[in-house]
Parts: sequence; C-alpha cells; structure tokens
Amino acid sequence: MTGAREETSQLTEIAQREALANLRDRAYRLLARREHSRHELGRKLASHDAHDQLDGLLAALVEEGALSDERFAEQLGVARFNAGKGPRVLEQELRQHHLDDALVEAVMSRYADGWRELADRVRRKKFGPESPADYREWARQARFLQQRGFTSEQIGSFRDD
Repeated sequence: MTGAREETSQLTEIAQREALANLRDRAYRLLARREHSRHELGRKLASHDAHDQLDGLLAALVEEGALSDERFAEQLGVARFNAGKGPRVLEQELRQHHLDDALVEAVMSRYADGWRELADRVRRKKFGPESPADYREWARQARFLQQRGFTSEQIGSFRDD
C-alpha cells in the first residue's frame, strides 16, 4: 500500500512541477509582449493556477527582475503622457493596477510641470492654434480636454491666450 501512496505522491509532484512550468511559460509570454503590473499579471494567470502556485511564481518573477511594478508604472506614464492624456486619466489607470501610493505619487510628480503645456499642445492639435472665438467654443474645447483627463486649472489656462 505504501508503494501506491509513493507513486501517487510522485505523480502529484510531477503534475505540480509541470503546472508551475506551464504557468511560468505563460507569464513570460505575456511579459515578452509588454510590461505588466504584478496585480494585472496575477489576474491574467489566476485561471491557469490549478495548484495554488501563483503567489510564489509572482514573487520569483519580481525577485528575478522579470516583473516590476516600478518599470510598469514608468512605462504607463510615458505612454499616457505621449498620447496626450491628462493627470486624472494617468492616476486612475495607475490606481486600477493596485500600485502603492508612493509609486503612484512618484510617477505623477515626474510630469507635474508638463501638464499645462501638454493640455495646450493637445488643444492646438485638435482645434488649431487660434484661441476660442467665444464662450461656446471655449466650452467645447474644455469638454474635450476634460474627457482627456485634464483638470479645470489646466483647461482654464488656455482661455487667456
């Protein structure tokens, strides 16, 4: 009877190793495409974790340097800023990925001096270099910028051009 138990135990161990290898491969395929936050990668891999090995795998990936919330946050900040998104959009996306507050604040502070200029650049690209002719046109442009995630302070700055 002990022989059968040993064989079952060995088969279980082999299955767990294979499952972990498959989970690791899936994680690296996802990370090869783009950066992921730990939370996002965990969410994507959760349905493939049959042996409760996900937390250990994520910790190992972080230790190896393959997974980094800091790298992800920086990449997301650059991508959103270059896409003309405002601070509200960026902060919301960073928080959706369950990044810690210090990291969110660090990324947001990198762009603190550039939001107003970015809002102006985005407005000029969409509506041209002229200032709005009347309040109605200004309100239309302001709504556009608000949808892009800019604050009322950043939006109001172009009214006095």
